[in-house]
Amino acid sequence: MKIAIFTDTFTPQVNGVARTFQRFVEYLDQNEVQYRLFVPDTKDEDPFSKQIFSFASLPFFLYPECRLALPNVFHIKKELEQFQPDIIHIATPFNMGLTGLYYGKKLNIPIVGSYHTHFDQYLQYYDLQFLSKWLWKYMNWFHSSFQKTFVPSYETKVELIRHGFSNLEIWSRGVNCQVFHPNFTSSRLREKYHITAPYILSFVGRLAPEKDIDVLMKISQQLPEEMKDQVHWIIAGDGPLYNELQEHSNKNMTFTGYIKGQQLAELYASSDLFIFPSRTETFGNVVLEALACGTPAIGARAGGVQEIIRNEHTGLLCEPGNVEKFISSIVQLLKNPTKRKQMGYEGRKYALSRSWNAIFNDLLAHYEEVIEVDKAQDIVANM
Repeated sequence: MKIAIFTDTFTPQVNGVARTFQRFVEYLDQNEVQYRLFVPDTKDEDPFSKQIFSFASLPFFLYPECRLALPNVFHIKKELEQFQPDIIHIATPFNMGLTGLYYGKKLNIPIVGSYHTHFDQYLQYYDLQFLSKWLWKYMNWFHSSFQKTFVPSYETKVELIRHGFSNLEIWSRGVNCQVFHPNFTSSRLREKYHITAPYILSFVGRLAPEKDIDVLMKISQQLPEEMKDQVHWIIAGDGPLYNELQEHSNKNMTFTGYIKGQQLAELYASSDLFIFPSRTETFGNVVLEALACGTPAIGARAGGVQEIIRNEHTGLLCEPGNVEKFISSIVQLLKNPTKRKQMGYEGRKYALSRSWNAIFNDLLAHYEEVIEVDKAQDIVANM
């Protein structure tokens, strides 16, 4: 099988799509599956490597971590004709995705795609709701040519069906439980950030309005007075709100910027609770990583997060935006170490069942099905 992948975001950009496809190409390398990856440029890599081809790009105004590439269409056409992929996977609906869609049709290559981000929900955070109707029209048109569209959660599938999408398959997400594990102590982290409070609460994600950062800050500010001095918040991530949040934060809040790998795992494992109020997630990779590190999560009962957090088992779910409920959930679990420990155990147990290899094996099986159907249709058409 030979695979061509088109995406407008990839490593070293930090978001769920980029990280998922980085893991996917690592899996393809390990299993000696041939691929070509077409992405926006990065400063860390040569523009053209053996299997990864990058092109000049500009940041997308709503989501700067997602780039608007300026692809060399003649180079892409030449590479596709030489490589002769069996299938094209399109990850994003921007310039790279449009280029993949155009050449997939032109060269008669089966096309599948994936849906990762509820851009429609993002619009309300930027006072652009009036674009919603046109956005859904565009997304329907874009995905209508795909033989399958992969979504990360059942909630996302239901939402897309409601908007007229078809040929949907669930392609879930996994976690590397060898990297993300509970076998850390909090002593190094406490020393590094001068933490003396008994409890550590953490958040990991893009510091932007669509992550409901305002809700997170209200939670921290409105904790009961006797509890405020008992907790220290660690906020990991970057984004447009980073400087503003630092300026207006309390002394019991530390901002780390982007961290990854063992540092990130240590943060999760050193936390008593992981707090994630975002209601716009199609999945919620960071929640699964926290569970893998044995840390219970308190999240919004919305999007893909509610499929990761089993309420009262691996954490607690709260109504989106309900600051009082988040606060009562935090107080409840901090006062009950036995329950926290049991939830941490259940979370780790669940994460161990989320193998990336199994998830990518399933994706390749879907690819094979699409390729076989396409071949059968060609045979019928030529009879």
